Amino acid sequence: MLRIRFFGSIREQLQTSSIDVEYAGEETVSDLMAKLIEKGERWLILEEQDVLVAVNMTLCGKDAVINSGDELAFFPPVTGG
Repeated sequence: MLRIRFFGSIREQLQTSSIDVEYAGEETVSDLMAKLIEKGERWLILEEQDVLVAVNMTLCGKDAVINSGDELAFFPPVTGG
């Protein structure tokens, strides 16, 4: 099982703060993202280049390997001035 959390505008567009997904042997964050995007059009927000991802509270790239029991978080980039 994977716990997936969403923050900021991503949470608003998906209308959920978290979901649990069965771990099906996905190897990378990109693999999981592809599986989520298959759920429908609103999930396309995850394809945006500026979406950040963390695995077990550590910022990582989309090529990061994931394992059963991991927690992933997707969030928009932080902006400031």
